[in-house]
Amino acid sequence: MPGTVFDQPPTVQQKLDTTSWQWQMQNRARSMEDLFQLRPELRGGALEVEIRSRSEAFRAAAEQFRFAVTPYYLSLASDKELCGIWKQILPDLRESRDELFHRPDPLAEEEHMPVPGLTHRYPDRALWYLSHNCAVYCRFCMRKRKVSRGESTPGEQDRQRALDYIRSHPEIHEVILSGGDPLSQSDEVLGYCLEQLRSIEHLASLRIHTRMPVTCPQRITSEFCSALEKWGPITVITHFNHPAELSPLALDAAERLRKTGCVLLNQSVLLAGVNDSVEVQKSLNLGLLKAGIKPYYLHQCDEVQGVSHFRVNLEEGLNLAKAIRGRIPGPAIPQYVIDLPGGGGKVPVDSSYFLNRDFHRPVFENYAGLRFYPVGDRS
Repeated sequence: MPGTVFDQPPTVQQKLDTTSWQWQMQNRARSMEDLFQLRPELRGGALEVEIRSRSEAFRAAAEQFRFAVTPYYLSLASDKELCGIWKQILPDLRESRDELFHRPDPLAEEEHMPVPGLTHRYPDRALWYLSHNCAVYCRFCMRKRKVSRGESTPGEQDRQRALDYIRSHPEIHEVILSGGDPLSQSDEVLGYCLEQLRSIEHLASLRIHTRMPVTCPQRITSEFCSALEKWGPITVITHFNHPAELSPLALDAAERLRKTGCVLLNQSVLLAGVNDSVEVQKSLNLGLLKAGIKPYYLHQCDEVQGVSHFRVNLEEGLNLAKAIRGRIPGPAIPQYVIDLPGGGGKVPVDSSYFLNRDFHRPVFENYAGLRFYPVGDRS
């Protein structure tokens, strides 16, 4: 069964069907000059100077972790300042000069991969990577070791091997469809995968992690929604990081998902200079709650190579998590968690899992009683 690949050379076209998700994917900005073609009003302003100052970073991105952004998501970015949208998408030379984080796979996902494209780390659940493509390549991506390389996306034979593995392991009760972004695949492929998973009796839960409602809400098609209705119940985890992402189109996509009967949850990443303030967190999580999306997790930035400039230290993160309590309703408060390096899994930061409360040399214990040692604060 064919998939969908969108990593051919771009040809930015004007006056076409911008409401089509395929158009959005095919016309992503993939270079610095594409940004000015899609947003000509940037020329001659302070932002043009800022963007052009990153020319070396754009060249490095072509070799390491590619740059791409949909016309839709680019339209959310300010034309006056380096806002939270720009900071998530613009390449930065610090990505290739990271002196703090050095591991390409800090969560040891590849070490727990019994068949290509499937991580089985927790005993009761499996993480299935349906695609290595995304609508937007977020600069803080924890899978940049393979995401943006669409040619390495698992194919039909790999999908069959993954399904066979899941069928043969009755201890697996949940499958999480992830990537890249699983919604980079066609409705046909997604419908087939959901149908096959629903036929496996020992599966109690299906989960889809996607940033498409944020970066390309046109992707939430009636065909995809019909598949969700047919093969539900399904939990959909969105990845909104900033209130500017809660556009009318994104909210409409969320409403369409909600009407299928899906449970809608959101997990965001705590990012320095993007959403590390009380006001931004308050606006984001209230907006999510109003849209019928439950704020679920606020992730400590993973220790992946090239993202340490996004990192908020643990003490500041805990203070932020504490500060938003009492300022927003309880259902709007996400749980602040850390995914332990080395494959330890997620644990709450403000909990008994944080054994020594030492922010400089932190020690965490996971669900299995094993100890892990994330990078400590350097202040």
